[in-house]
Amino acid sequence: MHLREVKKLAEEKETLQEEVNKSEQENIQPEEVFGEAADTQSEGDSSEVNSEVSALEAKVAELEKKVEEADNRYLRLQADFDNSRRRAKLDREASEKYRAQSLVSDLLPALDNFERALQSTNTDDSNVQSLLQGMEMVYRSLIEALKKEGVEQIEAVGQVFDPQFHQAVMQVEEEGYDSNVVVEEFQKGYLLKDRVIRPAMVKVNQ
Repeated sequence: MHLREVKKLAEEKETLQEEVNKSEQENIQPEEVFGEAADTQSEGDSSEVNSEVSALEAKVAELEKKVEEADNRYLRLQADFDNSRRRAKLDREASEKYRAQSLVSDLLPALDNFERALQSTNTDDSNVQSLLQGMEMVYRSLIEALKKEGVEQIEAVGQVFDPQFHQAVMQVEEEGYDSNVVVEEFQKGYLLKDRVIRPAMVKVNQ
């Protein structure tokens, strides 16, 4: 029910209440309450007036109940609207905050390939060295561009294993490391602001 209907009910309630008050004060007949003229008044007429007053009071009570129900519906609708608007705002903020997630996820395999190529090639050939330098420059440029969007690498080696940030694919027993500490990283993990895009793939000390 709209606010306009609530106001209409309230106005009807007020009109009926005025008629009740007028009837009680003047002790008029039921016909006079509804605009009909009467010439005489008796004890029987007074009884009818009281009956009509009771009926009007019942109508007022019914209208009060309807107004209260309408008010409650209006308040619930207002609360639902506020919640919907708040959820929409949070969705917009999250969409803006993590807008680069899809692009970052698509670029991670390319970064992995760059890293493997840079680590596996070892040669004294000047031409190959120049090529590697160019690849490294491209790789660093990608990393810097991702950092500007809030992308960070997850720290792994030497850190206590955290299943939220690390994915354990192997367990070993190595001296010099405490239990449950990452001893080697097989694949880098990345964060986009406070969201894990990909956990680091690691080897953990038992």
